[in-house]
Amino acid sequence: MELHHIRRGSGRPLLLIHGIGGSWRSWNPILAELAAHREVIAVDLPGHGQTPPLPGPNGFYELADALTTWLQDHQLTGIDCVGSSMGARLVLELARRGVVGAVVSLDPGGFWQGWQVPFFYYSVAGSVRLLRALEPALPALTGHAVPRTLLLAQFSARPWRIPAEVALTELRTFARTPVFDELLRNLAYGPRQQGAPGGSIRHPLVIGWGRQDRVCFPSQARRATAAFPDAALYWFDHCGHFPHWDQPAETVQLILSVTSQQAKAPATAPQATATAAN
Repeated sequence: MELHHIRRGSGRPLLLIHGIGGSWRSWNPILAELAAHREVIAVDLPGHGQTPPLPGPNGFYELADALTTWLQDHQLTGIDCVGSSMGARLVLELARRGVVGAVVSLDPGGFWQGWQVPFFYYSVAGSVRLLRALEPALPALTGHAVPRTLLLAQFSARPWRIPAEVALTELRTFARTPVFDELLRNLAYGPRQQGAPGGSIRHPLVIGWGRQDRVCFPSQARRATAAFPDAALYWFDHCGHFPHWDQPAETVQLILSVTSQQAKAPATAPQATATAAN
């Protein structure tokens, strides 16, 4: 299946993978800065943006298979990649499969347990139902700091600072994604994320987490690094679920630092994460 995508900049390719309900435009806050250093390829996942849904089920592993095939078809195997939320879980899966290079995984889903599973499902499902009801009014609502803060409070530590055009684009995409409901249930209640044994991932791998994440709680970072022991953990302060929204400059710095490394020394965390990981 062909995935709609955009290319910006020049240099060694860097793949960006958005989260559930997003599109390539989710990366707009950092796209230009990354493209000043790399050739950035940002995709629309199946059923998102301008890519149609898969003909069969549209669950997490079906999306991972489609991405793997697309990378192989376009001779992009081994590309460095960055993912956000569901996209962050996807880049971990691609790293586990050995089809990508250096990886930055920003607040990956899939590591919730117990009460966190229904909290994730029902809170996000409720938010999307509200957005669908409010869609005609979203341009006006996102144009003012107070309603923008209320609409994005679960996703950002400082939602009033998110530019109105970024908020409007993302919230509209959330409301219009045709596979959202199917995919959300699959993420919450479908197959768990498989891990990768220590020593099996030979490229740099960093999992970044916002300390104020209210979608994937910070306690889930321990489970993510336990499943992927080759990963280094990087903490973003004053940051919610989307570091590229709340800490765009720091996110760009982390991405460029991690993906500039060609090979990973055993048991050595990337220098950029040393002062912030815990």
